[in-house]
Amino acid sequence: MATELEELIGFLSAPSPPVKKAAVDIVRDLTGSEDGLHSLSNYANTVLPSLSRLLSDDKEVSEPAAEALVNLSQNAGLAAKMVEMGLIKIAMDMLYKLGSSITQLLVMLLVNLTQLDDGISSLLQIGDDKMQGLYVMKLVRSFCRSSETSASHSLVTPLQDDPFDHVGSILVNISKKEEGRKMLLDPKRGLLKQIIRQFDSSSLLRKKGVSGTIRNCCFEAENQLQNLLLISEFLWPALLLPAAGTKIYGEQDTSKMPLELGSALSIDREPVKDPEIRVQALEAIYLIALQEGGRRALWSVNGPRILQVGYEDEEDPKVMEAYEQIGSLLVHGSESEEPSTTTSK
Repeated sequence: MATELEELIGFLSAPSPPVKKAAVDIVRDLTGSEDGLHSLSNYANTVLPSLSRLLSDDKEVSEPAAEALVNLSQNAGLAAKMVEMGLIKIAMDMLYKLGSSITQLLVMLLVNLTQLDDGISSLLQIGDDKMQGLYVMKLVRSFCRSSETSASHSLVTPLQDDPFDHVGSILVNISKKEEGRKMLLDPKRGLLKQIIRQFDSSSLLRKKGVSGTIRNCCFEAENQLQNLLLISEFLWPALLLPAAGTKIYGEQDTSKMPLELGSALSIDREPVKDPEIRVQALEAIYLIALQEGGRRALWSVNGPRILQVGYEDEEDPKVMEAYEQIGSLLVHGSESEEPSTTTSK
């Protein structure tokens, strides 16, 4: 005989819209508690497919269904089942369906699912040579376009939460895996260049996503230094400005920097207040500076001077530690690698 919970899950497929709506609201509310999550996990094989089918329903049904899936996907075992049943493809298809009203929830679902290796592989479309990278390309494009749209509307309407801000967290997740880093660093795709340009965003969530993604990609510096330095015009400001402190730099310093750095540092600017972003930027610089070519590139933009000034300004112990790690690395090779004249690359 069916339990009450089995009956409830059965009602998710009811032909009557009011019954279906009532059932999905109750299931959504159950996912908000540990006990409810545990109870529903025993019926994962029926509740997950039922909820995923409801994503294409009207907003009053699709929204609570998506909220339930986001909550359930915080459980690693349930998230693995979702990946296995193809929920990443379902979410991506729904995300780009005309007039989707649950965009932010679908993006948040993808954030949770890409915390698993299999979820990352699914989003990267590994094993599908023709389609590989298509999902990532679409997400990066939405990440960049949505910020432009927000900026153009911000003068006339109050800023809403950008539903694609959370894509930054997806990019951090996929860049933890080598295949993801290689895809983002591929110069033919040009994805990292687009992502880095989002560092100027006023959204802290977006900024953190960008800085975390850059840092992860710099783990490939040993084999992909050239591809990183190809976008140095955008890379160095994103890494060195958070580490530059609050001082206005004089001409003696800025004259040895490329224009995009020198002009930003010669005026009053908003400091990067979040210590996590400063640490990530410094760790990325360290990973680049481990390579001889990376150290030369850092010297060529007067990077060590920026780090010296930033360190003098810094008060956070963890951030200071990140500065010191680079400092000890640069000291060992400074005499042989510091260029006697600064030349443009």
